[in-house]
Amino acid sequence: MHALRRLPLVSAAILALTSTLPAQAAPARLDSIARRIAAAARYATFVTVDGAGQPQVRTVQPLLPDTAWRVWFATNPRTRKVREIIRQPRVALHYFDPSTESYVAVTGRARIVRDRQTKDAHWDPAWDAFYKNRDTDVVLIVVDAIRVEVVSPALGVDSDPATWRPQAFVPARCEREVCLPRR
Repeated sequence: MHALRRLPLVSAAILALTSTLPAQAAPARLDSIARRIAAAARYATFVTVDGAGQPQVRTVQPLLPDTAWRVWFATNPRTRKVREIIRQPRVALHYFDPSTESYVAVTGRARIVRDRQTKDAHWDPAWDAFYKNRDTDVVLIVVDAIRVEVVSPALGVDSDPATWRPQAFVPARCEREVCLPRR
């Protein structure tokens, strides 16, 4: 009987804790806000893992995510990131918009694209200054997002106040494809 008397107190405590948690935004709203942040960021931070298991971080100039949350950018085929992706395709991209103090973190799988037709289809004219010969001087990297996290208090997307866990969504194509990382 003693435990039953405490039940309302436990229920009240649970209610108090859960009422302070931010409401999870609908995936379509998170997607829209994530795209807005990515567009405002212009550049992204790209993270790979080297042969020793250490994260390697650099800035890239990607195209905006496509409708399936595939992100494309160009690089020199002789860079370490190309070797790292071939060895370990699990990667991350991070966009930060200082005007709203918002960020998007994308985890996914990267692959290297070498064929000219695909390069032409996903080319940014801003890259012309860096790559004189599109056949030999450049490869594209495409990141297929598996999870997209969004934090933007300014745009109404808060993280969990206790754990700081961000709100997130899985791209819609992952409902149709197998998007889980391979082991």
